[in-house]
Amino acid sequence: MANDDDRKASRGTSASPEGGRPPTPPGAGGSDDSPGGGAPRKNPALTSRAAILAIVMCAIALSLAYPVREYIAQRQEIAELQHKEQLAQKQVEELSQRKQQLGDKSYIEREAKRRLHYCYPGEKCFIVLDSGGGAGQQAQKGGRPTRPPWYETLWRSVEAADDPR
Repeated sequence: MANDDDRKASRGTSASPEGGRPPTPPGAGGSDDSPGGGAPRKNPALTSRAAILAIVMCAIALSLAYPVREYIAQRQEIAELQHKEQLAQKQVEELSQRKQQLGDKSYIEREAKRRLHYCYPGEKCFIVLDSGGGAGQQAQKGGRPTRPPWYETLWRSVEAADDPR
């Protein structure tokens, strides 16, 4: 933005700001707008250089916004994957311990006896069906009926629904 007064003065088409005095050409002595004498001229609030600098800074900020956002998202994903890796590593360790247990012959024998009720030839094995310590006998003697299995209750409700009244 060039100074409009300087342009008008060089063309000679405008009147001077003080009224009847003719404009003086630029560079002539005695001008109030000249840097050497009189009052300094006003600078506009936003020069063209400042506007261009602001536009460039905005362009740089906008061009960096997406990569920074992607960088942050990738860092979060890396942290999440590292956490998953730690969990998987812990699971691998547990499974390797389980594999080692299952390779032990004494562990297999214990589990076969406990879960499957296997016995060695010549051993006498006993299976206790009522492990409640006589609670089943008290329910029968006390007259309090035991609850039937769920499938009997279901079948009774189907029969009751089918029975016309």
